[in-house]
Amino acid sequence: MIELTDVRKVFPARRGAAEVVAVDGVSLSVADGEFAGVVGPSGSGKSTLARLVNLLERPTSGRVVVDGQVLTDLDDDGVRQARRTVGMVFQHFNLLDSRTAAGNVEHPLELAGVGRSERRRRVADLLDLVGLGDRHASRPAQLSGGQKQRVAIARALAARPKVLLCDEATSALDPASTTGVLDLLRQVRAELGLTVLLITHEMAVVRAVCDSAVLLDRGRVVDGGPLTEVLTRPHSPLAAQLLPAPAVAGATGDLLRITVTESAPEGRVLRTLAGELGLDVEVVGGSVETVAGHRFGRLLLSVTGDDGRLDAALQRLREGGSLVERAVPGDEPAPMDAHDDPDPAAPDGRVVPHLLDAPEVQR
Repeated sequence: MIELTDVRKVFPARRGAAEVVAVDGVSLSVADGEFAGVVGPSGSGKSTLARLVNLLERPTSGRVVVDGQVLTDLDDDGVRQARRTVGMVFQHFNLLDSRTAAGNVEHPLELAGVGRSERRRRVADLLDLVGLGDRHASRPAQLSGGQKQRVAIARALAARPKVLLCDEATSALDPASTTGVLDLLRQVRAELGLTVLLITHEMAVVRAVCDSAVLLDRGRVVDGGPLTEVLTRPHSPLAAQLLPAPAVAGATGDLLRITVTESAPEGRVLRTLAGELGLDVEVVGGSVETVAGHRFGRLLLSVTGDDGRLDAALQRLREGGSLVERAVPGDEPAPMDAHDDPDPAAPDGRVVPHLLDAPEVQR
């Protein structure tokens, strides 16, 4: 559904500043119906990448394919037509204060010239879908942050898109609203058969809804893949961000980081080390989470006992499917900066056009 091949975006030097390489040779693939995430620290190019997917920004080089169309081969009119298949949800909602919830959802349909009766039927269906059928007459100032984002999602769905791009769609929300919006995104993905690309710095969001993810750093993909594979990959930077390993400072003995899964749960790990091989085991820290619908966890264990038994235990755990890594102080990956991504796509302060500025909407 979405294919980016060696995509690069360079913003030229302005006012004496150096050029900005926002996206540097990114290739990624998102399958039809997949819920994929793009994560990374501040300034890594996440938001620029989102705008490259629907050519709100044209790449300097590389190839962008959405729903079988090579967007980078199209002229501006062709791109505007192709955007009918892509909806976009932003962090700060971008609702029109002068319009009601229904009026905001109806706006792109009006621009497209859709008839009044069809507009109103479509708006009513969408507001019901996002759980706001009873708030159709409310203005944005009368809505909570979560409700505003639901209106924005309904508006993004007005064109019956096949792809939904969400750029930090939950970053301005409180935890309860975030959970509600993520549940809604899962629902609309399932009911409408959408492909969703989620741009976020919130690892909890990725764990909650994504099937796969890529990790960006300085405009490059440094890790990625289906989450169930990433979390069992040795020395994975993305896995270290999704399930941060406990710090080893102050721990004693032989220190082991164990990744546990449904097929190699923590109980089996502890029984192997302590029950079967007679090693002394202390759980120093760790957590177990549900990721991509499956149970994963990372434990930090302090193990003492016969070295020969320990080596045998490690071998047995690895043969049983556990990811086992020896831990030493100072080897913990640094957490990502959890601030909003500064937008290198607007180094001179210009406004990036909103998707809804395009008047064409599928009837």
